[in-house]
Amino acid sequence: MNTSERRNAHRFLMRLPLTVRCGQGNGPSEMATETRDVSSRGVYFFVEQDLRAGSPVEILMTLPHEVTMAGPVKVRCLGRVHRTDPNAGRLGVVAVIERYEFLRGDDAAA
Repeated sequence: MNTSERRNAHRFLMRLPLTVRCGQGNGPSEMATETRDVSSRGVYFFVEQDLRAGSPVEILMTLPHEVTMAGPVKVRCLGRVHRTDPNAGRLGVVAVIERYEFLRGDDAAA
């Protein structure tokens, strides 16, 4: 895939709170963090622990009106770490979204 193909999805440069769940190392872990940018194909976020390229991740976040054009929407994204970048004491993570689902009602609290 070339650069222009990867960039076809519109990026939203915004800080959104999110929860990242990953299952590497000593078992599953959950981290609260924030995004740097979001698109329909991926998300860039920051963590303090090391994640390896290829590791599966589950990302829970609420997309604001600016993204959905319909009000806040909770979404669960399943994907993989594509790459990591050291960034001022934190690790920047690029995760590719392989699948996502919109959460409603009781699912949104999960």
